[in-house]
Amino acid sequence: MGPLARARKEWFIVGIVLVIASAKLAPSVGVKGGPLRPEITITYVAVSTIFFNSGLSLKTEELASALMHVKLHLFVQTFTLVFFPVAIWVLLRVLALTAINEWLLKGLLTVGCMPPPVSSAVILTKAVGGNEAAAIFNSAFGSFLGIVVTPLLLLVFLGSSSSVPFSSIFSQLFMTVVVPLIIGQVCRTFLRDWLERRKLPFGAVSSMVLLMIIYTTFCDTFSNPSIELDHLSLLYIILIIFFIQLTFMLLTFLLSTRKSSGFTAADSVAIMFCSTHKSLTLGIPMLKIVFEGYEHLSLISVPLLIYHPAQILLGSVLVPTIRAWMTTSQKALKMTNLQPV
Repeated sequence: MGPLARARKEWFIVGIVLVIASAKLAPSVGVKGGPLRPEITITYVAVSTIFFNSGLSLKTEELASALMHVKLHLFVQTFTLVFFPVAIWVLLRVLALTAINEWLLKGLLTVGCMPPPVSSAVILTKAVGGNEAAAIFNSAFGSFLGIVVTPLLLLVFLGSSSSVPFSSIFSQLFMTVVVPLIIGQVCRTFLRDWLERRKLPFGAVSSMVLLMIIYTTFCDTFSNPSIELDHLSLLYIILIIFFIQLTFMLLTFLLSTRKSSGFTAADSVAIMFCSTHKSLTLGIPMLKIVFEGYEHLSLISVPLLIYHPAQILLGSVLVPTIRAWMTTSQKALKMTNLQPV
């Protein structure tokens, strides 16, 4: 694959780099009160668009078919919304003793509080041939749970670092997240056949809106000269993120493949991706709401911006290995079942 084809395929990651560079060159365009008016266009219009889009694209009928696999769902949601944030909080007790930028470390903690993503875990589970229905259910169910659980986790672990009161955060979440999501789902019930025929680019629309949010967030940072990003801290954060992802993938693999777990090889694949992936699409708007007007918001956002491409990159690299393991496991199981008792 040539560099141009690769850039086209990874256009969103290229887009993140470009919008941050643009924000550095002309921060006055996207700051509060600037020509883009982000306090209205981003805070309300952009965030609402992302969640309306999610509501319109989430296939509720597919969720119903995967509903009965309760043990698997319980494992994934407990791991991603309980174990993950607690484990990162413990890790940060140690990392706080180092010279790594404290706001980047707080950003790592926000990554731990995020729900699973709607797309990447499903795409990778499908690529391997894992339990796609379970991946779809847990990604969607985790997103719904995350609307309530993620802001609570952020407030428990970090405290609301802005002056925004608790009730104000939840009323804004309700108006810009819950209501558009419900309207999207209602519209979907009437437009289902038309949506199936047209195959609209929901993912691309959300990604474009997300780039706007990232752009205005960094415009705020670069217009504030007191905030400096330490490059060594950034390198350490990248290495820590890869370490966390590999460790947690290995941990979920070991736990879900034990004989006593009762999970199939296909289940283990879905568990591994859904439990360790975190949502940028839901995460960035939520950070924007919870830490609205906070001068270190962009530094807190950096680890999540790194985590997103890292999970896709790592997952893609591991697809052939995981697929080979799953094929071998399924063959071994068939042979065991064929043997006379």
